[in-house]
Amino acid sequence: MIFKLGYKCYNKAIFKEVSDCMKDFWLEIKHICKQTGARYGILHTPHGDVEVPMFMPVGTLATVKALSPEEVKACGAGVILANTYHLSLRPGADIVAKAGGLHKFMNYDGPMLTDSGGFQVFSLAERRKITEEGVTFKNHLNGSKLFFSPEIAIDIEQKLGADIAMSFDECPPYPVSYEYMKNSVERTLRWAKRGKDAHTREDQALFGIVQGGEFADLRKMCAEELVKMDFDGYSIGGTSIGEPKDVMFKMVEYSVPYLPKDKPRYLMGIGSIDYILEGIAMGVDMFDCVLPTRIARHGALMTSKGRVNIRDLKYAEDFSPLDSECDCYCCKNYTKAYLRHLYKCDETFGKRLLSIHNIRFLIKMMEEARIAIQEDRFGDFKDEFIAKYGDKRGF
Repeated sequence: MIFKLGYKCYNKAIFKEVSDCMKDFWLEIKHICKQTGARYGILHTPHGDVEVPMFMPVGTLATVKALSPEEVKACGAGVILANTYHLSLRPGADIVAKAGGLHKFMNYDGPMLTDSGGFQVFSLAERRKITEEGVTFKNHLNGSKLFFSPEIAIDIEQKLGADIAMSFDECPPYPVSYEYMKNSVERTLRWAKRGKDAHTREDQALFGIVQGGEFADLRKMCAEELVKMDFDGYSIGGTSIGEPKDVMFKMVEYSVPYLPKDKPRYLMGIGSIDYILEGIAMGVDMFDCVLPTRIARHGALMTSKGRVNIRDLKYAEDFSPLDSECDCYCCKNYTKAYLRHLYKCDETFGKRLLSIHNIRFLIKMMEEARIAIQEDRFGDFKDEFIAKYGDKRGF
């Protein structure tokens, strides 16, 4: 399948001939699972091809915390996510641009994605004031006054230079009234149009973000209006912000049917096993979350046998691998006893090893999910994996 993105429509032969064109971002769907409708494909980007569905490790400040780019790649990662808001404060978008963009700045040669900073503006900033022009708020580091608009966010993202940029949107809290959400969605759509008009970088894809909370008609309206604007891909936003599990799945269910089948779909901020697998079954291609590295630093591990708290006393003399079914550097070289020792001594090396494992665990799960999709058995894979793991998302 060949899909139109940006200004031209390429087939494979033509794509090779125009490889110097910087708008080389497109999705190739290779197979749709007959059992569930889950999608397997190749996302082509200026910095390489990646298979979907995929999990994207989060490198908020141009680094996946405690890990080198080489270690992240060794885990099988394709796309890494970085944060527009945080990088605009430290070191500043102009400095990153002078370094040659994020890829050169952090020495990562694979695809990258930047969010718009909208979630951080609405979750971290105090005393924010939302107007039609944008958002005025306080810098969470020093209290100074800041202002973000769609145009400013896009300008920062273009300077950062990731392969994929996100539109600046309003991320409302949960729950809110229908009237509040309707006004918010309408503003998000106006901001999306302004951001798209401001986006001029040909080597960077731009995604629209579907908002609408738990209201089916608002999700539908937002998705349909964004599709009319012809973005390069679409994200489902406003999830994983405190809503119940069934509500989150409804948010996805209310959004996906109205998104193009020929463009990437991205469910933002999702990193738990059951949420990811259910999202794949509903036709989502991309996921990201800080969860695997954050919980690893607190000694909580995802394993094929379920959750492991490495700080527990029972592991003090356990000289077996953390997960016998895992092929990561941590599991191939170190025992639970040693990992517990490092954790109890607050050694940085221990946090690094545990982070490597959790990232690799999710990426390996995605590799297995892609195989299951191609073999038309993803529904069985999903149910078996969740049952084996224990259907636990909390850590």
